[in-house]
Amino acid sequence: MTYPQLRSEDPEIGHETSSGTAPLVLAALGVVYGDIGTSPLYAFREALHATAGLGSHRDNVFGILSLIVWALTVVVTVKYVTFVLKADNHGEGGTLSLMTLARESIPGRPLWIMVLGVAGASLFLGDAIITPAISVLSAVEGIQVVAPALSHWVVPITLTIIAMLFIIQRFGTGGVAAVFGPVMALWFAVLGISGGIHILDDPAILGAINPIHAIQYAGNNVGLAITVLGAVFLAVTGAEALYVDLGHFGRRPIVIAWFVFVFPCLLLNYFGQGAFVLANPDMASHPFFGMHPDWARVPIVCLATAATVIASQAVISGAYSLVRQAMHLNLLPRMQILHTSETHSGQIFIPQVNSFLFVFVVALVLYFRSSSGLSAAYGIAVTGEMLITSILLFVVMRHVWNWKMLSAAAVIVPLLLIDTGFFAANIAKFPDGGWVPITVASIMGLMMQTWISGRRLLAARTRADEIPLRSIIDRLAQKKPPTVPGTAIFLTSDVEGAPTALLHSLKHYKVLHEQNIILSVVTAATPFVPDDDKIFLESFNPLFSRLVITFGYMETPNIPRVLALARKLGLSFDIMSTSFFLSRRTILPSKKGGMPFWQDRLFIALARNAGTATDYFGLPSGRVVELGLQTVI
Repeated sequence: MTYPQLRSEDPEIGHETSSGTAPLVLAALGVVYGDIGTSPLYAFREALHATAGLGSHRDNVFGILSLIVWALTVVVTVKYVTFVLKADNHGEGGTLSLMTLARESIPGRPLWIMVLGVAGASLFLGDAIITPAISVLSAVEGIQVVAPALSHWVVPITLTIIAMLFIIQRFGTGGVAAVFGPVMALWFAVLGISGGIHILDDPAILGAINPIHAIQYAGNNVGLAITVLGAVFLAVTGAEALYVDLGHFGRRPIVIAWFVFVFPCLLLNYFGQGAFVLANPDMASHPFFGMHPDWARVPIVCLATAATVIASQAVISGAYSLVRQAMHLNLLPRMQILHTSETHSGQIFIPQVNSFLFVFVVALVLYFRSSSGLSAAYGIAVTGEMLITSILLFVVMRHVWNWKMLSAAAVIVPLLLIDTGFFAANIAKFPDGGWVPITVASIMGLMMQTWISGRRLLAARTRADEIPLRSIIDRLAQKKPPTVPGTAIFLTSDVEGAPTALLHSLKHYKVLHEQNIILSVVTAATPFVPDDDKIFLESFNPLFSRLVITFGYMETPNIPRVLALARKLGLSFDIMSTSFFLSRRTILPSKKGGMPFWQDRLFIALARNAGTATDYFGLPSGRVVELGLQTVI
């Protein structure tokens, strides 16, 4: 059914902001580029370690550096900056936004696209537990260079920083975020300056920009190629953040920040590390910290730690946003969402997600105990997500941008080959730690698949027991029961059926309110729905009306706030004399159900731990009446 929309200009509901480009560029440095900006701490080092000391040291440095330079150029600059950032879903980015855009563009909304989206979202959450662990560990390990006697304090200090990072999440990041941009601007400046200075150690290192060095190195080290590629990929981890945070800053500030600050500074630092290692082969174990003079190492360790905390904060916030999207798209059960800012709706805190991430991050630090050990776990989730992004981008090129098959293939096929190569290289690290993100992603994927299937079964069972709304209204018009003063709002997910809460209310109370509103909340395929398109009101008779509220999948579905729009359509009610009726279902498993018995149990556990509709929709708890019933799935 297509619903006509109300046109409204309510300033209390709408939210539009505008900012200058320069502040957004600075903010993007702090949020978007935190992860990829801390890669110089370990990417070049791990790639050198992967050579196992075989071959010419100089050829290894030139070959690895050339691979890193062209990975940054092709994966980040060409793929993400040039193409992926243009595939926005009404200004929003990220795996689920791209999935929704691609799925809506094809008639029939094919299931395989949703499967890819779920897989990509699951892999992102797998990545989200590794980034804080490896980033903070790699920074704190600078102590081993500054004061080797304190090396045994690396893990305790890392755990302390991580604990503090997760504890402060509930207080919001608004105040801290104000310094993210300047700190990361300083970090990139230090990267560029220190790298530029050490290029003078061996200026010939600039020749590594020639891709021939990368090709020759791969050809001469076939046996090591997979291992080295897995380490080289660490230089581009964080590229997905460009797309995930598209809605926060817009494409232009992200692109400007990349070309003006991030890309040049990263290149200078990697070239500087290469030249430094050529001049000082004995410092290959810690080239980043080793290339700074003694007086600067302590400040550099402190700055690196701050940068890694910022990088971790960005991925944690991204996990909150991703889970909220998944909840609104009915891929995950409702969870409690706390807003930490009165002015920015995107600043949220989800306690259950925070606890989940904290437990896994601490476990990873205790298990691997070093960034080198964790590097084996890093990469599979990111490369898998990048591979999925390329496939969905091809769908968008063909069906949204209307590119011809040859043109789309000319762009996507080379990118797919590169993504596949990196994915294969990281899969080789599965026994050494790559199983970690795969395990987490598998758990999340199973939860999403169970929730989707369980909700579908539950909806089918409920629909079989429901009576068409029109039929109930016609019966009540013929034989009107007694009425009581006030307004009753009955929430239902089925727009056409009579709410179960209404049927049970009539059965037990045998009365109606003077005004009865059948309310359904639907989620649009767009991230935000304009205020003048949010609401549809249909009046059946003086007793009954139907209200359909449409939210975008990035919005917080606050019903009382949006009900103010209904007054413009003549709907008059006093919230203090209004009762919200909900049906609370107790789900029972069935051995002959549509899912395996164990999966029924999992779905029931997810449903029991889901947040209440009262909290999720922002309903006044003192005005909510819940009617319970049992359903067998």
